[in-house]
Amino acid sequence: MKRILIVTDAWHPQVNGVVRTMQNVIDRLRARDIDVRTITPDMFSTVPLPLYPEVQLSLFSACQIRQITDEFEPDAIHISTEGPLGWAARNLCVKRGLAFTTSYHTKFPEYMSTMLRVPTGWGYTIIRRFHAPSAAVMVATQTLESELAAHGFANVVSWTRGVDTDLFTPGQKPALDLPKPVSVYVGRVSVEKNIEAFLNLDIPGTKLVVGGGPQLEQLKRKYAEVVFTGPKFGEDLAAHYTSGDVFVFPSLTDTFGLVMLEAMASSLPVAAFPVTGPFDALGGAKAAFMEENLSKTVDQALQAPAKQARRHAEKYSWNACTDQFLANLVHTS
Repeated sequence: MKRILIVTDAWHPQVNGVVRTMQNVIDRLRARDIDVRTITPDMFSTVPLPLYPEVQLSLFSACQIRQITDEFEPDAIHISTEGPLGWAARNLCVKRGLAFTTSYHTKFPEYMSTMLRVPTGWGYTIIRRFHAPSAAVMVATQTLESELAAHGFANVVSWTRGVDTDLFTPGQKPALDLPKPVSVYVGRVSVEKNIEAFLNLDIPGTKLVVGGGPQLEQLKRKYAEVVFTGPKFGEDLAAHYTSGDVFVFPSLTDTFGLVMLEAMASSLPVAAFPVTGPFDALGGAKAAFMEENLSKTVDQALQAPAKQARRHAEKYSWNACTDQFLANLVHTS
């Protein structure tokens, strides 16, 4: 395929695993001389998502999406997210009989239940309808494949993730010199990430939170003893990983958790709850510990040899991720 159209509601300046995944894959597709056109929120008038002002919802996009599709004549169309752009592109493809693929990055029904206090079944009804016409629904793990199949999804296929082991390396000079041991969380600072399960732990040393989000200011006031840095990028982010001794991942709803691989590439062992995302990303890793007692897993992780964490991360590459993405695409006709 020479021309690929990718539609995503998650894009810069958002900072999350979806954006990093799509950017890394797009960069590698273009490096292979594939013409990739993106449709992203910065091309449209937007309004902030309630409770998540950094996430912009695109308005009145249908006409421009139709024009771009007509002009570009893509060989394949991939719809990355279930936001306004995703729905507009999906509806266009269905109306015209164009085959397309989608991806499922986020446990939207669980997030919806957490934020709005509604049954998860409502969310699955919406998401199942969105993905139903897709020729292939790409997910990061086999466990997620099974979960979606149990909820009535068809055509679910595997699309693993990668990590930049050149950027995220134990050789990075630490950005901070904090009282040890340093327990690190990197990611969005918001309620669905369950960060307070980490912040409430009675563990020695320093807790370090790297990231931004709607809960940041509230949690800074509530947990004055915790070091909050705000979002970091590139080598600065890598240097914040190496400022830590253990990575703590308290989320119960992430589908994969790319930050766990970045942490392990930086030689940080991981402590997490025994749920889908960590199980699939870290399964078999000798430097990953998953139990309901998060304090216990932090203590176990601190005893793990750092080299074992790095070895697990080295199994993942963005080139392999890109190969799998290409293999999952279908021709529009």
